[in-house]
Amino acid sequence: MSAHTYQYVVLRCVPRPDREEFVNVGVVLYSQEIDFLAVEWDVDRVRLAAFAPGLDLDRVCAALEFVSGVCAGDERGGEASTRSLSQRFGFLKAPKSTVVQPGPVHGGVAEDPAAALTRLRSHLVG
Repeated sequence: MSAHTYQYVVLRCVPRPDREEFVNVGVVLYSQEIDFLAVEWDVDRVRLAAFAPGLDLDRVCAALEFVSGVCAGDERGGEASTRSLSQRFGFLKAPKSTVVQPGPVHGGVAEDPAAALTRLRSHLVG
Protein backbone atom coordinates (compact mmCIF):
# COMPACT_ATOMS: atom_id res chain seq x y z
CA MET A 1 0.00 0.00 0.00
CA SER A 2 1.35 3.45 -0.84
CA ALA A 3 1.07 6.66 1.12
CA HIS A 4 -1.30 9.40 0.01
CA THR A 5 -1.11 13.10 0.74
CA TYR A 6 -4.12 14.80 2.26
CA GLN A 7 -5.34 18.11 3.60
CA TYR A 8 -7.66 18.58 6.54
CA VAL A 9 -9.47 21.24 8.50
CA VAL A 10 -10.77 21.04 12.03
CA LEU A 11 -14.37 22.19 12.35
CA ARG A 12 -14.98 24.49 15.28
CA CYS A 13 -18.16 25.45 17.09
CA VAL A 14 -17.88 29.21 17.55
CA PRO A 15 -20.95 30.39 19.47
CA ARG A 16 -19.75 34.01 19.63
CA PRO A 17 -17.26 34.90 16.89
CA ASP A 18 -16.55 38.24 18.58
CA ARG A 19 -14.96 36.35 21.52
CA GLU A 20 -12.88 34.06 19.28
CA GLU A 21 -13.54 31.09 21.59
CA PHE A 22 -14.34 27.70 20.15
CA VAL A 23 -14.71 23.97 20.75
CA ASN A 24 -13.53 21.50 18.11
CA VAL A 25 -16.43 19.41 16.82
CA GLY A 26 -15.20 17.68 13.65
CA VAL A 27 -12.56 17.10 11.00
CA VAL A 28 -12.88 17.21 7.21
CA LEU A 29 -10.17 15.34 5.28
CA TYR A 30 -9.51 15.54 1.54
CA SER A 31 -7.07 13.51 -0.57
CA GLN A 32 -7.05 14.55 -4.20
CA GLU A 33 -4.87 11.57 -5.14
CA ILE A 34 -7.56 9.03 -4.32
CA ASP A 35 -10.71 11.17 -4.66
CA PHE A 36 -11.45 11.01 -0.95
CA LEU A 37 -13.50 13.60 0.95
CA ALA A 38 -15.06 12.79 4.29
CA VAL A 39 -15.96 14.25 7.65
CA GLU A 40 -16.17 12.80 11.12
CA TRP A 41 -17.76 14.84 13.86
CA ASP A 42 -18.93 14.52 17.43
CA VAL A 43 -20.93 17.03 19.42
CA ASP A 44 -20.45 16.70 23.16
CA ARG A 45 -23.75 18.27 24.14
CA VAL A 46 -22.88 18.52 27.85
CA ARG A 47 -19.57 20.23 27.15
CA LEU A 48 -21.04 22.65 24.61
CA ALA A 49 -23.97 23.50 26.86
CA ALA A 50 -21.53 24.34 29.66
CA PHE A 51 -19.30 26.29 27.25
CA ALA A 52 -22.13 28.28 25.71
CA PRO A 53 -25.41 28.19 27.68
CA GLY A 54 -28.31 28.89 25.37
CA LEU A 55 -26.51 27.60 22.28
CA ASP A 56 -28.91 25.81 19.92
CA LEU A 57 -27.18 22.42 19.83
CA ASP A 58 -29.61 21.10 17.23
CA ARG A 59 -28.49 23.95 14.94
CA VAL A 60 -24.86 22.91 15.45
CA CYS A 61 -25.71 19.31 14.56
CA ALA A 62 -27.69 20.47 11.52
CA ALA A 63 -24.67 22.47 10.30
CA LEU A 64 -22.50 19.37 10.69
CA GLU A 65 -25.06 17.24 8.84
CA PHE A 66 -24.84 19.78 6.03
CA VAL A 67 -21.06 19.28 5.96
CA SER A 68 -21.64 15.52 5.88
CA GLY A 69 -23.94 15.99 2.88
CA VAL A 70 -21.39 18.12 1.05
CA CYS A 71 -18.70 15.48 1.61
CA ALA A 72 -20.99 12.62 0.58
CA GLY A 73 -22.37 14.52 -2.40
CA ASP A 74 -25.97 14.01 -1.38
CA GLU A 75 -29.04 16.20 -0.94
CA ARG A 76 -28.11 17.23 2.62
CA GLY A 77 -25.35 19.39 1.11
CA GLY A 78 -27.58 21.28 -1.29
CA GLU A 79 -25.99 22.92 -4.34
CA ALA A 80 -22.46 22.58 -2.93
CA SER A 81 -22.73 18.79 -3.01
CA THR A 82 -23.01 18.79 -6.82
CA ARG A 83 -19.50 20.18 -7.32
CA SER A 84 -16.23 18.29 -7.80
CA LEU A 85 -14.48 16.99 -4.67
CA SER A 86 -11.83 19.72 -4.81
CA GLN A 87 -14.52 22.40 -5.11
CA ARG A 88 -16.46 20.87 -2.21
CA PHE A 89 -13.35 20.87 -0.03
CA GLY A 90 -12.67 24.45 -1.09
CA PHE A 91 -16.21 25.38 -0.06
CA LEU A 92 -15.86 23.64 3.32
CA LYS A 93 -12.45 25.13 4.16
CA ALA A 94 -13.53 28.71 3.37
CA PRO A 95 -14.10 30.88 6.45
CA LYS A 96 -17.74 31.55 7.25
CA SER A 97 -19.41 33.60 9.94
CA THR A 98 -21.61 30.76 11.14
CA VAL A 99 -21.62 28.81 14.38
CA VAL A 100 -19.51 26.03 12.74
CA GLN A 101 -16.30 27.33 11.17
CA PRO A 102 -13.23 25.67 9.66
CA GLY A 103 -9.81 26.20 11.18
CA PRO A 104 -6.64 26.52 9.13
CA VAL A 105 -5.75 23.91 6.51
CA HIS A 106 -3.18 21.32 7.55
CA GLY A 107 -1.60 18.50 5.58
CA GLY A 108 -0.37 14.99 6.09
CA VAL A 109 0.47 11.67 4.50
CA ALA A 110 -1.19 8.33 5.21
CA GLU A 111 -1.61 4.94 3.62
CA ASP A 112 -5.27 4.98 4.66
CA PRO A 113 -6.81 8.48 4.68
CA ALA A 114 -10.05 7.15 6.23
CA ALA A 115 -8.08 5.76 9.17
CA ALA A 116 -6.14 9.05 9.39
CA LEU A 117 -9.46 10.91 9.58
CA THR A 118 -10.62 8.72 12.46
CA ARG A 119 -7.30 9.25 14.29
CA LEU A 120 -7.48 13.02 13.77
CA ARG A 121 -11.05 13.21 15.03
CA SER A 122 -10.16 11.12 18.06
CA HIS A 123 -7.13 13.30 18.81
CA LEU A 124 -8.53 16.75 18.02
CA VAL A 125 -12.23 16.61 18.90
CA GLY A 126 -13.51 16.33 22.42
